[in-house]
Amino acid sequence: MRNTEADTLDELIDDCTAMPAELRPTAGELPEMRAASPSPWQVTDACVAQVDDLDAYV
Repeated sequence: MRNTEADTLDELIDDCTAMPAELRPTAGELPEMRAASPSPWQVTDACVAQVDDLDAYV
């Protein structure tokens, strides 16, 4: 069985450039950017307390 996966970055680049143009996306096919939705995550006092002494470990 032959390994068809690239082992190096150079091999990966060669593999990608060998793809037919119709299989490669063009800039016109990218979706339009949209605003990010607000994050549901909140930093609470309990979270801050967990890392309060972090500077002592750095």
